[in-house]
Amino acid sequence: MTETLAETTPQSEEPIPAYPMPRASGCPFDPPPTAQAMHAERPVAKVRMWDGSTPWLVTGYADGRALLADPRASSQSTLPGFPHPNAGFRENASRRRSFIAMDDPEHARIRRMVTAPFAIKRVEAMRPAIQKITDDLIDAMLAGPTPADLVRSLALPLPSLVICTLLGVPYEDHEFFQEKSSRMINRHSSAEEMVAASDALTDYLDELIGVKLAEPADDMLSELAARVRSGELPRRDAASMGLLLLVAGHETTANMIALGTVALLENPDQLAVLRETDDPKVVAKAVEELLRYLTIVHNGRSRVALEDIEIGGETIRAGDGIIVYTGTGNRDAELFPEPDRLDIGRDARRHMAFGFGVHQCLGQPLARVELQVVYGTLYRRIPTLRLATGVDQLSFKHDGLVYGVYELPVTWTS
Repeated sequence: MTETLAETTPQSEEPIPAYPMPRASGCPFDPPPTAQAMHAERPVAKVRMWDGSTPWLVTGYADGRALLADPRASSQSTLPGFPHPNAGFRENASRRRSFIAMDDPEHARIRRMVTAPFAIKRVEAMRPAIQKITDDLIDAMLAGPTPADLVRSLALPLPSLVICTLLGVPYEDHEFFQEKSSRMINRHSSAEEMVAASDALTDYLDELIGVKLAEPADDMLSELAARVRSGELPRRDAASMGLLLLVAGHETTANMIALGTVALLENPDQLAVLRETDDPKVVAKAVEELLRYLTIVHNGRSRVALEDIEIGGETIRAGDGIIVYTGTGNRDAELFPEPDRLDIGRDARRHMAFGFGVHQCLGQPLARVELQVVYGTLYRRIPTLRLATGVDQLSFKHDGLVYGVYELPVTWTS
């Protein structure tokens, strides 16, 4: 995938950019230069996808937020015109039911089945346990050799341990589900590879639900199993819901922990604020700004128009695909002054890092607590933490649907 412009289409005299676009090579935290240029010149415009389709890319904050809240912009990924990131996603959409790919009222009915464990009060009650996991992982990293890989030492195991506890998935299986998850969200995976990874994870969770049917426990898979037993939910659908929660529950937070650390180390004045504070409000504000600044779900939010929609001076016709590109939306200067500057003191709560509308991320309360604990602990525990290599030597996840780094070598002064 490149940033080169595709050839002119018969419907337009303007070249249509190829999508998705890689992040900037100069500053790996910024949105793609082509997307930034589109936002400045034509914030609602068509792009060309891998399959030749030409959905609309919406790059502004206000237009994007409006579309994500508009019931005419459907999340049903099986509808013609829906813009899939690759062939594997399109194939999996035709094979599996997922509530994130449904519209209300069915979406709301099924989502309610898994909402309770992510309620703010219940998640806040988990904070001491998350703090202990974080401290234990940091202790182990400090006791080991340097440089250490922060991804393997902290960023990946922390959310994996937490989501395993919530779901009732054995953590000792983490290498299996992490590898399959990574293959599922890699844009370079073939359709066969993605379907095979998805099938393997669904089969695995189906077996676990079978265990929970026989021996219920205090976890989410047991709750889903109870709904299978009552006839509310087919067993395979319950397994698919478990797959979504497992993958989303560790991939996004893991990447935010690692990439956020890189961003802070590259902005030492901002890091100093976090390192020197014990004020939870300061830490919470920093989390929101890092979510805005990095916007790690960098493939955007896909929809398809059920009716004609007038927006941004353009008419999106019924059946047209739509991609709301939150990376540029979260860098919209109309809402966030000096948007390309990391400023952990700003009020960034209105960002769209978790999406917007009825489909905004179910697990955002949990992600916030995990990030607050890590960002509020790591840099105070290891005040001399620094990169063990140059930023230009890091391997960034340009090929994934979730942005981050594959490895993060760090060191410190003992």
